[in-house]
Amino acid sequence: MLDEADRMLDMGFIEDIEKIVAATPDSRQTMLFSATLDGVVGNMARRITKDPMVIQIASGTKRHENIVQKVHFVDDLSHKNRLLDHLLRDETLDQAVVFTATKRDADMIADRLNIAGFAAAALHGDMHQGARNRTLDSMRRGQVKVLVATDVAARGIDVPTITHVVNYDLPKFPEDYVHRIGRTGRAGRNGIAVSLVNHAEGMNVKRIERFTKQTIPVDVVEGFEPKRSAPARSGARPGWKPGDGRNAGAKPGQRSFHKPGSGPREGGFRSESAPREGGYSRDGARPAGGGYRGDAPRRDSAPREGGYRGSHPRSADNARRTFGDR
Repeated sequence: MLDEADRMLDMGFIEDIEKIVAATPDSRQTMLFSATLDGVVGNMARRITKDPMVIQIASGTKRHENIVQKVHFVDDLSHKNRLLDHLLRDETLDQAVVFTATKRDADMIADRLNIAGFAAAALHGDMHQGARNRTLDSMRRGQVKVLVATDVAARGIDVPTITHVVNYDLPKFPEDYVHRIGRTGRAGRNGIAVSLVNHAEGMNVKRIERFTKQTIPVDVVEGFEPKRSAPARSGARPGWKPGDGRNAGAKPGQRSFHKPGSGPREGGFRSESAPREGGYSRDGARPAGGGYRGDAPRRDSAPREGGYRGSHPRSADNARRTFGDR
């Protein structure tokens, strides 16, 4: 039995799984249950099964017609936290799951919500199984109103009274979005799924929309409007105009760095301007100093601590942002 096989495969356990399969007889019976049969899980299923009977209850890209999906753009962390507090005070909210990208954020947000008066609890992979079970039991009994969880810990949660799902952080993989919002709207009930999105994460929203084959509308709460307009995108809420703010003059979905008619970026090229200091001229000639930055040759520059040029070593925080902390 392989639990959370997709995560195991992402972490590099495919060779171990193949060794186990190779050690079992050809006459074995293989059963595979998965919320999605795409990507590496689907490929593995085809390799380890013979003439399988496929029983499919619902598609991984099911439209979730009974779940109202929204995107709220936020300017910064403070704006996101204030909007989260407002959304969780909705009178129609019975219970909610707030998804975070890291275990540390799950603990921190749960603590902050408790201080704000919410009955909140965290759920993540660093908790012992007994602690996880107690937290889920408390939620089923109604003692916990807001569960703050990471993706791995939240798989399989089935609490009928969950009316809201909030993506405090967007998931790394579009299929995880489907798993997340599926925590609400269970057994034909209605639900609400809200994603709090920084403006720089617009492409992640588009990837989710391509995977689910539907547009997630942009919404705005009065009194919590973002200072910047939402990126130009199809299905945006009326009132958001392509070309507002930094996207002025850009095609829909294209980021523009300066308005039409304005001069080139400082340090950029134009026919009558000189090349950047230490850079290449328009005819491709290298500067007299022979270097890439100013007059210092590249081979004489000191390496960065840890193998990279510059003075700042790669920190644990950088690694955490790169690889995640589920």
